[in-house]
Amino acid sequence: MSPSRAPLVAGAAVAVAAAVTLTVVVWPDDSGPGSQNSGSASARTSASPSPTRSYPLSTTPRTIPAVREHTAARGPGWKPSKDSAVVAADPALTDEAKLLAKELKIGYRGEKSPRSGDVQLALAASDKGSPESYTLKTEGNQVTISGPGQAGVFYGTRTLKQSLNADSTVPEGVVEDTPDRPQRGLNLDIARKHYTAGWIEDRLREMADLKLNQLGLHFSDDQAFRIESDSHPEVVSDEHLTKAEVRRILKLAQSLHITVVGEIDSPGHLGAVLRAHPDLQLRNTQGVARQGAIDISKAGSAKIVDDLLKEYAELFPGNWFHVGADEYQALTVSSPQASYPQLAAAAVEKYGDGATVQDLTEGWLNDRAAVIRKAQKIPKAWNDGFFSGGTVTADKGIEVEYWTGKEIGARPPQDYLAEGRKVVNLNDEYLYYVLGEPNDFTYPTGERIYEQWTPFVLRGTEPVPERYSKQILGGRFAVWGDFPNAQTQAQVAEGIRMPLNAVSQKLWDPREPKLTWAQFQQLADETG
Repeated sequence: MSPSRAPLVAGAAVAVAAAVTLTVVVWPDDSGPGSQNSGSASARTSASPSPTRSYPLSTTPRTIPAVREHTAARGPGWKPSKDSAVVAADPALTDEAKLLAKELKIGYRGEKSPRSGDVQLALAASDKGSPESYTLKTEGNQVTISGPGQAGVFYGTRTLKQSLNADSTVPEGVVEDTPDRPQRGLNLDIARKHYTAGWIEDRLREMADLKLNQLGLHFSDDQAFRIESDSHPEVVSDEHLTKAEVRRILKLAQSLHITVVGEIDSPGHLGAVLRAHPDLQLRNTQGVARQGAIDISKAGSAKIVDDLLKEYAELFPGNWFHVGADEYQALTVSSPQASYPQLAAAAVEKYGDGATVQDLTEGWLNDRAAVIRKAQKIPKAWNDGFFSGGTVTADKGIEVEYWTGKEIGARPPQDYLAEGRKVVNLNDEYLYYVLGEPNDFTYPTGERIYEQWTPFVLRGTEPVPERYSKQILGGRFAVWGDFPNAQTQAQVAEGIRMPLNAVSQKLWDPREPKLTWAQFQQLADETG
């Protein structure tokens, strides 16, 4: 917008009238003073010209997570009108464009040139930068959202949507935005508490608006096995998700640029599988069964778990699959070799003299990870499944999901990082929402996450050194169903809303947040 022009006053009558009313007339671009087409003095003054409107510099769009960079400009910004539409400069962005048009209740005009009032989505000509980065430019009553990948353009549409929700306008200027961490999300225990497909889909939509990109589904545990199975239907609990429902969830997630990561935990937490296969239950020398633990010395144990891993690795199309590996009860006794001689013998047979039950357990993790790699996915495992000091070492290609330092085998996070491992933050001090609050857990608050937690705080409250930054891939907020009836689905949704907002902010932008917690809460209400 051009700067203000000085008004021209023609005659005393005009001056008197101006004392009563102010008439604002904007000069046409080619007819201002000094223009070749300005005409005679009488022609100029008869139009009662006055200044163009002068706008203050724009403010940064108000969103969660906050945008990383905004270059202010002078102008009215953008808001949808009855003639506005969304257009896509590339057919790959059709879905994103149609979704935005539906959300804004405006038209979608396809692969057309943008008009005044439109929003254009475009893939940037350069492939430089993160595929999740984007540029949002608001100028001349148009918005252009561009980025090197579809995900980044989609996140730009989330910024636009939130800005309209908060302030009814997208401010003039240019947003340059990119996430600090590549993995940002929610982990959901659907094994111990059943959640409907519709409830999970609602969480996906909330996650997408917060630019979260990963949903972990822990669907097998001692209490239940919650997804329909073709290879082993006998292990599936009565209350479960059908594969059709899962595919519906996956389709929605894919459209929102969220990867769903399935998890089958083993060799512990397999109670639901073992109820159908009691012959595979781990028993000590007295014949006493260990809850949820499978006997990893038996060939049948590896077969059934691998059958399930192969089946669900095919069902879930994302880049990762989680193989668990935590809390194997054989390792919690004073002498695993004495209590479980069958495991000790299997360890020596497979790994040689001096090998222990710990080595056999670590070898189990490596073997399950190999199944996942063969399915062309990256394996993930809980940090207490990675041991030190044995004959067998966990494969370096397995991503460490660090949740606690309290369990058998768990080590400080610096140990994993010093070994060169990649780590995802699920710190149980801040990020564990455990239904019923057992074992000294309390429901985490968004305020505490917002004010105290960062991706570097992997265990307890102390951060690891920043030199490990590139190895810390991100984090997920985790919901666990230890006492499933402690909260309803609606209560869980409300309880995790602000923690997810806070996690979103801290994983997207590493800097100290500018808003107070009270301001952040208010913004969450406005943007949502």
